[in-house]
Amino acid sequence: MRNVPWEDGRGFFFLESLYRLGRTAARGCHGVDPEEKPRMNIAPVPSPAMLPVRSVPHLPWPMADRVFVIAEIGINHNGDLDLAKRLIDVAQAAGCDAVKFQKRSIDVVYTPEVLAQPRESPWGSTQRAQKEGLEFGEAQYDEIDRYCRKLGLDWFASAWDVASQHFLAKYKLRYNKIASAMLTNRALVEAVAAERKLTFASTGMCTLEEIDAAVAILKAADCPFILMHTVSTYPTPVAELNLMAMETLRKRYGAPVGYSGHETAVEPTMMAAILGAVAIERHITLDRAMYGSDQSASLEPGELHALVDQLRILPSLLGDGGKRVGAGEAAVAQKLRYWSPAENII
Repeated sequence: MRNVPWEDGRGFFFLESLYRLGRTAARGCHGVDPEEKPRMNIAPVPSPAMLPVRSVPHLPWPMADRVFVIAEIGINHNGDLDLAKRLIDVAQAAGCDAVKFQKRSIDVVYTPEVLAQPRESPWGSTQRAQKEGLEFGEAQYDEIDRYCRKLGLDWFASAWDVASQHFLAKYKLRYNKIASAMLTNRALVEAVAAERKLTFASTGMCTLEEIDAAVAILKAADCPFILMHTVSTYPTPVAELNLMAMETLRKRYGAPVGYSGHETAVEPTMMAAILGAVAIERHITLDRAMYGSDQSASLEPGELHALVDQLRILPSLLGDGGKRVGAGEAAVAQKLRYWSPAENII
């Protein structure tokens, strides 16, 4: 895919470096060894093979100068391909790095009894009608693939069963995603790990022991991964976000961490980036009042724009930690300090 953020004029092996960063951070190092061989399936580009990472004073974790932002469309397209394209356009305009969908085999993920249950929806009066109405098939994903490639925007999807993971393979996507609900499914985690693509693994609803097992599978397959701290309630009350769990994950697994948020505000997501999230994932919608279980936990276009804009200036806001008096401050001091230099404190 051309014109993606790490292959343009900025030219960084962006996520490859994030993976190496997490491993060096586990050794107490804030830098990246540029001589270390790449571990990911990202084609080399004639650019510095390291992410611009700064050791931020007073912070015990490394920070990416440019957070990788994923706009989660999920099933918020409501089975409408034109709506999906509009959401892709929103993500592109906001400056996101990728969009993400969800893929399910309905008869694998749900039992016949569940599918037969009554449920009123725009597509009918049963659970099956609702689930099938929200599901895209090959024709729709072919068009999504064509459209995203035309825009130069990466897309990928979280598969909810092994057959869906194999279905997605035809598109030769750059990334994989394991949803929180699926992180305890051994067969699916093994199928994802076998592809050895950079994998965003969400950790909501999972104990540390369950994450241990999933990480062991990924590491055994030499599959690079980013652990996404997640709280799987929709929307999530801010008091339950527990952002410091990212540091627990980073220290326990020696891997880079990210944040997949389901709150309605943007401020907690900014806090996650300050705490060292190298990747951010947020659900997006055109309007939270639209039909769908994920809409209420999604960002509307203006909120997404505001979030990405803030994430992009975050390194400038943090600065380098040095305490100095700039030219502007010196001019103000000269106006306000009326005493002579001889009367100064030093």
